[in-house]
Amino acid sequence: MHDRKTIRRRRAVLGLLVASSLVLLTAWFGESAGGGLHSIQRGVGEVFSPIQEGASRSLKPARDLFGWIGDTIDAKGENEELKRERDALAEQVAAAQNAVRENRELKAQLGLDTNLGISDYDPETARVVGQSPTLWFATLKINKGRSDGIGLDMPVVASDGDGAGLVGRISSVTGGSAFVTLITDSSMKVSARGARGGGAGVVEPEVGNPRDLVLQDTKGTDRFERGDLIVTAGTTNPRLPSLFPSGIPIGHVTRVEDPETDAQEVHLEPDVDLRGLEFVRVLTKRVDGEGT
Repeated sequence: MHDRKTIRRRRAVLGLLVASSLVLLTAWFGESAGGGLHSIQRGVGEVFSPIQEGASRSLKPARDLFGWIGDTIDAKGENEELKRERDALAEQVAAAQNAVRENRELKAQLGLDTNLGISDYDPETARVVGQSPTLWFATLKINKGRSDGIGLDMPVVASDGDGAGLVGRISSVTGGSAFVTLITDSSMKVSARGARGGGAGVVEPEVGNPRDLVLQDTKGTDRFERGDLIVTAGTTNPRLPSLFPSGIPIGHVTRVEDPETDAQEVHLEPDVDLRGLEFVRVLTKRVDGEGT
């Protein structure tokens, strides 16, 4: 009973307040700007205005703080998004640059067929997938092997974009990969001659400096000058087969020691930078007694 009386009393008060509000609103809208209700409103506003202004000023630092926190959170989110977009664009640019570089390298390798006249040797393009980490054991690993027609002792040529020529031979082969022993390896010996008709000899790495190749066993009557091109000698004699076809560039003469003597040594620099190769061409076919 008590609860019901309380509820009825609250409903009556609420109804009275609603009715009073309606009456006051009707009267306020119905009177002129100079009426009593308007005057009371202005008075109340003048009384509470300083209180409202003080409260607004006192709360301003808190509002500014919350605003700064919100702006900082938004800015941090935008910064993270921009970083993700930057990283994604950087990856795309790197991939595009790598594709362009690989395309240029592949074109250079294919150009070897014409530049070196090796198309009759059925050259097979292979990607370099590993390289000897030391200066003394000069080898490359390629991603083509026996299943691709690659065999032991096949000549390997390449282009680095600036020069083109012999880089080595196949020294080990599996079903899907092979190792190339480079011309800078101490085990390599290549019969060679001067491209302009100079004498013949054998090219091998300089002792203690495998980056420096030396043409040895030449005659004192064989003349060589700085800048001369040295190429593979090759052979068409079936009793003395050569691993390498004739006329493949090896390098250019840098200096001649003891010139025009039987002890002369012709030093040369490889035409191909062997340290940064990405693709090579393996000559898989023998022609006219040359090659493997």
